[in-house]
Amino acid sequence: MDHLQAKKYLLTKPETLLDYPFGEEIMVFKVKNKMFATLALGKMGKGDGERNDWWMNLKCDPDEAVMLRDIFPSVIPGYHMNKALWNTVILDGSIPQGEIERMIDNSFLLVVKKMTKKDQQSILLHLDNQ
Repeated sequence: MDHLQAKKYLLTKPETLLDYPFGEEIMVFKVKNKMFATLALGKMGKGDGERNDWWMNLKCDPDEAVMLRDIFPSVIPGYHMNKALWNTVILDGSIPQGEIERMIDNSFLLVVKKMTKKDQQSILLHLDNQ
């Protein structure tokens, strides 16, 4: 999955908006004004020095976060995020697209589950109809 495919998939999530609160280099994806993903070229939109892979931060269950880091070398603790709750996924082609989509889905749902019941219902209703 490349950054354009990731962006497109992130925007398919119900009530998702793209915002740039940290500058035009860092895409921030929010549901009901709550961040569930970021997407930038390397470290905070500056590249990583050697390569120009895109980095995506995704919220994650703490136990699963560690497991994913053990399985995939391109999943690292969340860059500039709470490292227990966020992973950075380096989009270097080494992770199957379906797995990245699953991680995106989980991040989205983790954020939605922290919302009020009313907000949850309006979002989950859209998911049920997909």
